[in-house]
Amino acid sequence: MLARRILTHVAGPFVQFVGKDHSLQIGGVKLLGATSDNLHKLLFTVIFFCFLYLINLLLRYLADKAGARKQKTAFWTRQGISIILFLIAVIGFLSIWFDNPSRLATGIGLFAAGLAFAMQKVVTSFAGYIVILRGKTFNVGDRISMGNVRGDVIALNFIQTVIMEMGEPPAVQDEDPGMWVQSRQYSGRIVTISNSEIFDKPVYNYSRDFPYIWEEMHIPISYKDDYHRAEQIILDSVSRHTTEIANLAQPELDHLKQRFFIQSADIPPRIFLRITDNWIELAVRFLCSTHNVRDLKNKISRDILSGLEQAGIGIASSTYDIVGLPPIRIESSPASPQDQQHTNQT
Repeated sequence: MLARRILTHVAGPFVQFVGKDHSLQIGGVKLLGATSDNLHKLLFTVIFFCFLYLINLLLRYLADKAGARKQKTAFWTRQGISIILFLIAVIGFLSIWFDNPSRLATGIGLFAAGLAFAMQKVVTSFAGYIVILRGKTFNVGDRISMGNVRGDVIALNFIQTVIMEMGEPPAVQDEDPGMWVQSRQYSGRIVTISNSEIFDKPVYNYSRDFPYIWEEMHIPISYKDDYHRAEQIILDSVSRHTTEIANLAQPELDHLKQRFFIQSADIPPRIFLRITDNWIELAVRFLCSTHNVRDLKNKISRDILSGLEQAGIGIASSTYDIVGLPPIRIESSPASPQDQQHTNQT
């Protein structure tokens, strides 16, 4: 046997193989289970896994070269390579160590029982990985919210999902985790999440089937100003910046309606009016892409402010009117004789 020859040649008489099963003996101490046959299998296993590792590096390199310009193509190619090599590694390992079918069945049963008890999270995470791939929950590059983390998926493996975190608007700043970026832009943190989270919490996907979202801006107008004019200014400003987006989104929405039961949704921008105690609130609703929302709202806001300023219309703010005061009565008590005398002397 190759392993037996190597050890005997290197260690000399200090290492011996004794008995019918050629058990390994070191310094007169016989090692349990260390037979020449098992050592040969161990050596072959190491060579086998090293070979698979080199094959993995080569295939990944070729996949990256072939799909360098297509991120999703390269991602799915790498996932396919990982799954195929993983199956080959499992089958090869079982074939090397379990040449007896009865021993194989017993070993698999013991391994499965121990795995289910000691590695519940790992097994659940791997099951989550299968669900993610099979159910198309999300893909690399998708913008999602998963496990209280919001951002873009930048990597996915058997156990974990890696997300480039983004901020959120001020309305949801109090949610966990703490966030200092007050818009949907990268915070710079890379967050790793267990794939098992998909079984415990909902996964929000912003870009899988319909890469657009509806956004709203709320603008208060004073009652003394011409809100009809303000409404037209706001609608014109939003339309100028979202017409191209609406044209691109219409075919996507039509395709989405064919796949799912979805009621009609407004593509062109609309304005909704609400009466409050202090002002008239104009809420403009429009469609935008999942990325660069802050940049789009910045352009729209500047355009609206410029139009309102030219029309002499201001943004309303909270004010208080004092409509009256109760009558004020001032009373004074009569001066005492001592005080009167002191006043006369003065």
